[in-house]
Amino acid sequence: MHEMSLSSPARRSFHYGVNPRTRRGFSRFISPLILGLALALAAPAEVPTIPDAEALQPPTAARLAEINRLAAGVEWTPLVPVLRSAAQRAYEQGKLPAAGAWLNVCRWAALFAQTDREFLPRWIAAVEAAKVGHPNMPHRFQAGDEALGRWLSPELQGWLIKNTAFSEEFFGVLSPVDYVPQVFEILNDLHQRDPARFERYASLALAIAVVYDVPPPPWWPHGQVLETALARRLPPPTDAFDWWTQQDIAGRTYHRLARLEAAELKFVVDVNAPFEELVWSQKNVVHPLGQLGQAYTMIRYRTDRVKDNLTVWPGRSYTLPLILRDGGICVDQAYFATEAGKARGVPTLLFRGAGNDGRHAWFGFLDGAQKWQFDAGRYAEQKFVTGLAFDPQTWRDISDHELKFLAERFRTLPTFKQSQVHAAFAADYLGQNDAPSAVRAARKAVTSERRNLGAWELLLDAEHASGRDPKQSESTLREAALAFQLYPDVEAAFVNRVSESLRARGQTSAASFEERHIAQKNQSGRTDLSSQQARDILRRSIATEPLAARIRTYNSLVDGFGRGAGIGFFDEVVVVFVEHLRGAGEKREALYAAQRAQRSLKIEPGSQLEKEFANLLAGLQGR
Repeated sequence: MHEMSLSSPARRSFHYGVNPRTRRGFSRFISPLILGLALALAAPAEVPTIPDAEALQPPTAARLAEINRLAAGVEWTPLVPVLRSAAQRAYEQGKLPAAGAWLNVCRWAALFAQTDREFLPRWIAAVEAAKVGHPNMPHRFQAGDEALGRWLSPELQGWLIKNTAFSEEFFGVLSPVDYVPQVFEILNDLHQRDPARFERYASLALAIAVVYDVPPPPWWPHGQVLETALARRLPPPTDAFDWWTQQDIAGRTYHRLARLEAAELKFVVDVNAPFEELVWSQKNVVHPLGQLGQAYTMIRYRTDRVKDNLTVWPGRSYTLPLILRDGGICVDQAYFATEAGKARGVPTLLFRGAGNDGRHAWFGFLDGAQKWQFDAGRYAEQKFVTGLAFDPQTWRDISDHELKFLAERFRTLPTFKQSQVHAAFAADYLGQNDAPSAVRAARKAVTSERRNLGAWELLLDAEHASGRDPKQSESTLREAALAFQLYPDVEAAFVNRVSESLRARGQTSAASFEERHIAQKNQSGRTDLSSQQARDILRRSIATEPLAARIRTYNSLVDGFGRGAGIGFFDEVVVVFVEHLRGAGEKREALYAAQRAQRSLKIEPGSQLEKEFANLLAGLQGR
């Protein structure tokens, strides 16, 4: 038995999100984690061969039953190359439905066969690369040679390999940072308790499994309540499954939970309030789904707390009844409303973000028309440009604009499903070091659906593996940026990677032009992205340039992007540079930098931004 450890991460800031460029590492973990296609061993004589005629059709029930019988729950490894061969033959003959079906069975077999010793290093690397580790997670793991399939009964394994819809949903949802042993254990427990109910609510079971596989971080659901007042814990998975299915069967949910997908249901099951509070909410928050936004304004806004700068909940306990009784600030209003929605089976998100002159929290929910409403309470104090919410599956921040993918529901379209099959084969080929085939499959994937972000990442990885030069990669990155021009954060991430490549080739002027161009493009519609671009330019200057050049860079950013900007620019640029100068002993220059920004930014009288500027200047002037 070998012990492995996960490095202890630092706490993330409440106000800052994950850089979209961290997505770049996603695809390199897809193939090793999900497919594990380097598992083939010499097959015993009993392993069947699959003739071409059979491979060109989806696997029959009889064949799947035989495969499950041969594996006997744990002996899946010899079956992987046989299943992969069938899948590839169907794919190369253009039989996409059959190819996808065979590949799904191959994926299950490879995942069942993967050992802890193989899984854990890849999982730990994925968690650390995505920066989603947190103090509440275990930091040490025992890695042996037992297969992951041991967590699933043979009956559930048989159900999984024959259920095409669930297979597509599972592999579409599964993330490299999901702790698969616990995901499997949860699924197995829910299946054994009631197989019929599990099959009816399989997507709900999957949502619980991928959310409850690791504990939530200590700063969830928000950082403005002490842990002594609100315990950060999820309910036991079986209790959660029983409670929501009972509510759905009793007709107390606003959505029919059996009709929602795991990608939506994960925003239902990420509940912090105990079930007795959810029952209380059902009785006391009586707004129908079309008026759920009014749950936010049920909470009396405490202007006295704002005046006294009491941003943290002052009470000893943080419960829904107490929040309703005592009132709160925006984050308490948002928490109350999100929990009230989850009590009714409504996917909800708690957003927090920075506007022009202050920080705010609001919430979003899935309405009766299956459309996401992201603005409930958003404009209660002022207009805010964007927000961040937790993805409870990974516990990383996601922008509400990233949720356009979910809101547009394009993943349900036949073109996207076709794209996913091509992407799965691209990952398969890449895992076998067949980069040319991976490039061809990934190109088909992005051609079928331009919004398949994972497919673009696979294409870039496959091109890199095939030896494409940086100029060719830059061309693909530009093509991807164009494909996502309606999604500014994704577009900016690809443009930044073009800039990084140009800079690495010595094209510094061209790289700077790309950075400033994307910042200027987002200056009016997405000032948060413009501020982040300015921050990145400033950080590079701090790391590489002498003091005089750093000051020039900062002044240029303030003059170019700070005019009329708000608290986002203050957080991302002004405070960063002022603190840098102060730490370097340049107190006079730090004061000048703050005063220059004060003249440029838009500061409303009495706003939070005005107060924070006053505090910053007072600290620099020794008051």
